[in-house]
Amino acid sequence: MRDRPTALFAMNPVHLAEFFPRPLLDRLGRLVRIDEGLIAQDFTSPAVTEALTGTEIMITGWGCPPLDAELLAAAPRLRAVLHTGGSVRSYVTDACWERGLVVSSAVQANALPVAEYTLAMILLAGKDAFTLHERYRAEHVYPPVGDLATLGNNGRRVGVIGASRVGRRVLELLRPYDLRVTLHDPYVDAAEAAALGARLLPLDELLRTSDVVSLHAPEIPATHRMLDRERLALIPDGSVLINTSRGSLIDPVALTEELVSGRIAAVLDVTEPEPLPADSPLHRLPNVFLTPHIAGSIGNELARLGQTVVEEAERLVDGRQLVHEVRHADLVHVA
Repeated sequence: MRDRPTALFAMNPVHLAEFFPRPLLDRLGRLVRIDEGLIAQDFTSPAVTEALTGTEIMITGWGCPPLDAELLAAAPRLRAVLHTGGSVRSYVTDACWERGLVVSSAVQANALPVAEYTLAMILLAGKDAFTLHERYRAEHVYPPVGDLATLGNNGRRVGVIGASRVGRRVLELLRPYDLRVTLHDPYVDAAEAAALGARLLPLDELLRTSDVVSLHAPEIPATHRMLDRERLALIPDGSVLINTSRGSLIDPVALTEELVSGRIAAVLDVTEPEPLPADSPLHRLPNVFLTPHIAGSIGNELARLGQTVVEEAERLVDGRQLVHEVRHADLVHVA
């Protein structure tokens, strides 16, 4: 029997059973030596400090402390980090890359529910379902036929910002529908965009020519406030802005002003700040559909993230190439 490497969980303990239901935990236990009762939320307790000396694989999740130089000094045998979440930016520090650690994340698995949420919102936005729901609840009558003349999803223009993992999955899910899809991504050329089912456009042109704009760019310095006041003003009257990425990508003051004016509508699963304060006008606007950061993996979807990590652990133990490896150079343009 092969020698099992030693692993350690590092996350908020509340998430362990969600990521790793018993069958997955048992499968993981056949691959690595891991104490499922020892979960590091910090790296200072005596039990964790002792475990770190032999840890070869760190299985991280939400609530994991940063893996800094001090931690690495206490874990001389650590060679791999398998992250159950998406972005590793908050956990994997420069010291990890300097050490040459292998890093993997479940970002691909987490992209699936975000894309599914986005598809649903795009199609509902085409019917103006959110505003009409509020109107029907208030007036108790059907709207005049004339008020529906501009609605529908036949030929509706959908602009996708960012060919990220989520953005690419959204483009794939949009293929069966009679929509005109455009894409903006500085790292994609026209041929690749066409292969993804979209027409490549500069950002400003995409904004000017979209009935629905869906934001899937990563949260990096280059995308901070990428939709500022000037760019929000380019979105046509009556269009819908969907954000399942991060609130920081949009100027929150300018967005609030646009939405209070009623000129555009929005579906916002993420905001800045997050959550919104109770007195935010966005809570009360009929043209704003707010959800509490649920587009990503929740409930039974979390086990998909754990399964991704277990499959990566299998590859790692077998000496095979990881499928979801994160490389330091990629962090310039991915979350």
